[in-house]
Amino acid sequence: MSIADSLDLDLASPINLGPTRFVDNYRNFNSVLDLVFMYPNNTGFNKHTLNPNIHLPSNHVPLIIDVGIKKENIDITIQVIKKDSKEEEAFIKDVIKNVRHIDISDLKSQEDIQRYITLLTMAFKDAWSIHFTTKHIIKYSKE
Repeated sequence: MSIADSLDLDLASPINLGPTRFVDNYRNFNSVLDLVFMYPNNTGFNKHTLNPNIHLPSNHVPLIIDVGIKKENIDITIQVIKKDSKEEEAFIKDVIKNVRHIDISDLKSQEDIQRYITLLTMAFKDAWSIHFTTKHIIKYSKE
């Protein structure tokens, strides 16, 4: 939620509510596992659909949305950590190291839990600030 908030994104609801993950064990329940975060002023906000009829062989339902491509020039700078990169590996190691140093032995109140959540958030932010790279995206970028 912290990342979504920092990017001014909101949780979007599908047009047709329902589970996004189907279980193959009758003792468990189908659940909502897959979420969509978007800019609330986007024309597609709260307009994506779930297609439960085509989830096999995966147990996840496809989330479908129309994405308009603007003709105008795109010019944006973003922070990324490339998937399967050395930076991602280092980021994960740092997050694990940071989280291991958080003492959770004395959680007794809501304030203690909130303090823990703040420390957990900082563990991710600190690791992110070390390992992200800045990318400049323009209309003709391939990524």
